[in-house]
Amino acid sequence: MPRINLLPWREGQRKERKLAFLVALGVAGVAACVTAFAAYLLYGSMIEAQQHRNDRLRTEIKTLDKQNEEINNLETAKQKYIARMEIIEKLQRSRPEIVHVFDEIVRTLPEGVYLTSIKQNDKKLKFEGVAQSSTRVSSFMRNIDGSQWLRNPELEVVQTTKGSGPGSSFTLTAYQVSTAGADEGAGTARAKGKIRKASAGGTGAPQ
Repeated sequence: MPRINLLPWREGQRKERKLAFLVALGVAGVAACVTAFAAYLLYGSMIEAQQHRNDRLRTEIKTLDKQNEEINNLETAKQKYIARMEIIEKLQRSRPEIVHVFDEIVRTLPEGVYLTSIKQNDKKLKFEGVAQSSTRVSSFMRNIDGSQWLRNPELEVVQTTKGSGPGSSFTLTAYQVSTAGADEGAGTARAKGKIRKASAGGTGAPQ
């Protein structure tokens, strides 16, 4: 019976399987490299897109911050204008008051009393004068208390000085009644209304 040597055939099969394994390994390595490169490109594109969105958001945030700052500046300017308009309106309302006050002083001054000095600090008036008697000073204070433009008379000093002639020198204070304070709320509303109208007019301008 003839004998067949299978060693060369087995060696050839072994080489073929080894070559096939190496080829498969190479294909798998190439596929892995291609997949990794594609993933790198994909993630790089995603990162770049996210960075672009972040840059756009930063730009928008800066724009909004600038707009907020401009709005705050406009609000501050608006409050300044309102305060200025209130002061102007208050001055306009209080301008004739001093005339009424001096006219009222003449009306409340009784006979036998004359004033040597009148000083005003804000709404407080200080009267210095001479009266024939303390009764005349009391009458002056009652007239002030019943006045429309003066209120809260308070006697500080009344004294008789020898050598100064007949009568008593006195010092008393009173307060001016102001109509400007009563109209302050209405003036504020009017000033704010004017500002709102001006703002509405600016908003309605053509773009």
